[in-house]
Amino acid sequence: TLLSSLGLGTTLTFASSHWLLAWMGLEINTLAIIPLMAQHHHPRAVEATTKYFLTQATAAAMILFASTTNAWITGVWDMNNVSSPVASTMIIAALALKIGLAPMHFWMPEVLQGLDLLTGLVLSTWQKLAPLALIIQTAQAIDPLLLTALGLMSTLIGGGGGLNQTQWRKILAYSSIAHMGWMIIVLQYAPQLTLLALLTYIFMTSAAFLTGKASSATKIGTLTTVWSKSPILTTTTALVLLSLGGLPPLTGFVPKWLILQELAKQSLPLVATVMALAALLSLYFYLRLCYAMTLTISPNTTTSTTPWRVQTTQASFPLALATVMALGLLPMT
Repeated sequence: TLLSSLGLGTTLTFASSHWLLAWMGLEINTLAIIPLMAQHHHPRAVEATTKYFLTQATAAAMILFASTTNAWITGVWDMNNVSSPVASTMIIAALALKIGLAPMHFWMPEVLQGLDLLTGLVLSTWQKLAPLALIIQTAQAIDPLLLTALGLMSTLIGGGGGLNQTQWRKILAYSSIAHMGWMIIVLQYAPQLTLLALLTYIFMTSAAFLTGKASSATKIGTLTTVWSKSPILTTTTALVLLSLGGLPPLTGFVPKWLILQELAKQSLPLVATVMALAALLSLYFYLRLCYAMTLTISPNTTTSTTPWRVQTTQASFPLALATVMALGLLPMT
């Protein structure tokens, strides 16, 4: 029931051209994922769920208020013409809070850290779709300077915040913030590149989360001991991390290449330079993970439960598919 409601909420938002229906979809979506987040009854999971609920409810209330304001001023509930600047600014602020764009990103690492890896995967891929669809539909009404500022801040904070982390999920949360920034920066010039960046981001993040799930690793310290159990998975994970950092000839290079090209075409060399340097920050912590996983033989004993060499019960197909997609989609350009 919960998973179908999760799908239904997002689909409802996709299909709507009326603000009330879009808001309802977002609300169904939030209410469906909350029990999924709290199902383990771990204190941290409950805390993360509470934080998530509060941010999402605030954002939904803001969207409702902004769309009502817009309808009050213009007389239409249609999404395509948000003509009031107050309403459009409030809407982008609420949607940025929903997907965790900086400076509304503070809940994201906290919440992701409290969840298990599969729910975290749903949170950082599927939960981004509905708000991003609304952002794409209303992008023309939003102040371009505001979008650029959101995008730049997100890439810089997503790059800088992850530098000092040791937790796998928090690193992925900051990585998510940085990728969202890349999507937002190019939105007003080429929305199809936003969708392309979203697609590649989903593949790479799925591969990263499912790797953590397969090796039941939530810390860098645990990741250092994976090489002895599954060497091939270690190799592909290193490549997936480099792909997330955006190195050619891997998939992660595609959106960065095309977005930087588009920014240069729009004669925004300064923005493009800052974005490229922010990508360098992100690359640093992916390289740190790579180094810990594949270039060091871990001398320490790990404090987590030892996974025995028995036949695993988890499906390896999603991991294999996501890894292949995260490594081999460069010809798509």
